[in-house]
Amino acid sequence: MQALLSPGSLVTIAGASLSVIGWIGYATGNPNLSLPTIFYGIPILLGGLALKSSELPPAERLTPADQFKQLRDQPESEPLRKLVADVHRWRYGQKAHLESSLEALKLWDDEEPPQLLSVEELDCSGRLGLRLMFAPGAVPFKLWQERQDRLGRFFGPGLMAQLEQVGSDRVCLALVPQASQAAPAA
Repeated sequence: MQALLSPGSLVTIAGASLSVIGWIGYATGNPNLSLPTIFYGIPILLGGLALKSSELPPAERLTPADQFKQLRDQPESEPLRKLVADVHRWRYGQKAHLESSLEALKLWDDEEPPQLLSVEELDCSGRLGLRLMFAPGAVPFKLWQERQDRLGRFFGPGLMAQLEQVGSDRVCLALVPQASQAAPAA
């Protein structure tokens, strides 16, 4: 259902609808209906198809939006709040979520880039944390480990990165507040 309500899908459906109405108007001999709907419908349809071809769906959000509202409203949670908002929207013309961030961290491969699969918010002793699940693509886990110290600092002040390899095809990156010594609770 989410893919049907993407901006690319909505533009494609609108263009297709206008085109169909235009062709029906043309077939029934109604030039007042056929000319404008075909004239506008076909370019809108082509624009929608172009959007669909470069569409990147939002990462799956594992935590309900209202669950950690109080933690999210804290001023120190702003970098993580922005990160969740950024990865939880439709993207166009990008290969992966956080593309520029992963490139800056040198965790990028042009052929097979890491793909963000899901985002989960955590309660870390009264402070907000995040757990990001990646399909690492062609970036080896050892490279992620070499960048671990920089990962936490990169995404916001006072954050620490915790990495875990989940099977051979997943990397779990937890961004937790440094002051919290407790393990993140799911």
